[in-house]
Amino acid sequence: MKLFLVMTAFAFAAQAQLPVDSELAAEIARIKAVDHHAHPVTAARGNDPQDLEYDALPVENLEAASDPARMRPDNPELLDAWRQLWGYRYADRSPEHMRELQERKKQMLDEKGDGYPAWVLDQAGIEIMFANRVALGRGIQPPRFRWVAFADALMYPAGNSKLSAQTPDRKAFFSYEDRLLRRYLRESGLDAPPDTLDEYLRKVVSATLERHRQGGAIAEKFEAAYLRSLDFGDTERSDATTIYTLARKSTPSNAEYKKLQDYLFRYIAAECGRLGMAVHIHVEAGAGSYFSVAGINPMLLEPVLNDPRLRKTNFVMVHGGWPFNEEAAALLEKPNAYLDFSSQTLIHYPRDLARSIRVWLEHVPEKVMFGTDAYPYIPEMGWEEAAWVASRTGRQALALALSDMMRDGEITRERAIELARMVLRENALRLYGLK
Repeated sequence: MKLFLVMTAFAFAAQAQLPVDSELAAEIARIKAVDHHAHPVTAARGNDPQDLEYDALPVENLEAASDPARMRPDNPELLDAWRQLWGYRYADRSPEHMRELQERKKQMLDEKGDGYPAWVLDQAGIEIMFANRVALGRGIQPPRFRWVAFADALMYPAGNSKLSAQTPDRKAFFSYEDRLLRRYLRESGLDAPPDTLDEYLRKVVSATLERHRQGGAIAEKFEAAYLRSLDFGDTERSDATTIYTLARKSTPSNAEYKKLQDYLFRYIAAECGRLGMAVHIHVEAGAGSYFSVAGINPMLLEPVLNDPRLRKTNFVMVHGGWPFNEEAAALLEKPNAYLDFSSQTLIHYPRDLARSIRVWLEHVPEKVMFGTDAYPYIPEMGWEEAAWVASRTGRQALALALSDMMRDGEITRERAIELARMVLRENALRLYGLK
């Protein structure tokens, strides 16, 4: 934690062109954050199997796309992360030095053992990380890590061959969803989806969500944006029942299947409200060259947020909605709508992100949360480096936004510090009832 504070303070001072209030920056650097969204990797070593459960839809094997500049191996910020995390002594990326770096990582993992993931959090100034994983694992356990489970597979109980044929990326994604649904079915004591929708809802959907809650899950995550539009219609129960019954005999048309998915999404959301779990929805331009950016406009979620039956369910727009950040801000007026700006802390530089943070804080500040989206992206940027870089960026951007608000006379320094604590930790602690 000390190293992170020193490096963060140095970054603020070194970037003199950034008009940041120094006292505010120092306070922000000291706050132990709650990371609202990440994909940490277990402390597997030796003969342990490779961890493959850090995401329900891993994206590293998709067709090539044009990666954002900060997510590329030559990002100079990675040198800072390597120095602070692993004591990297060089200013280059020669093969010899990179081999030394990988060896140092392995050495640290062996040295820390099951405490390695928590050690990574300490280096990034993070007290609690919300772990979006199929299941928790070695070293990824409470109280430092809180589980966010995945619910998308429950929306796809019929054959997915037609949906898989839409793009090469969706072919890969639906194979993952099919596998996860089979897992949920086995855990429910079944070999296949039941014959009726009522049985499926009771024996599989509700039973799975209840197991997740009993296992410590604080939320269910939807990565639906990788599979379809976020336009979740309001399908009648009778129509969903008919489509489900027909789907047990033959693959439904895409239009019919969407109606069933829409019904299941709203059922899952309502069950999450009953069980005291939030619903996290990926709302940001995502990975892969076939991703439909138009399909993630947060305004598509307005009918869901306006559904009186779902007002007991809290919805979080994960990643803040980019490139629709201001549309997401407008939705924060809904009583059950929240957002975090994870991933934007990796894709965007501090000044750009600060503009959006300011809009959100000027609108509904108690619903804005920090996040990293730490993930094993590439060999040069594992979840460890991603957490460190994103944590520094998030603090810099927050300091910029709050400093601008102070200069414009909107808030006092005291209020700025209060807002910083809210964004970095208090808003998340309050939403999930954590201490």
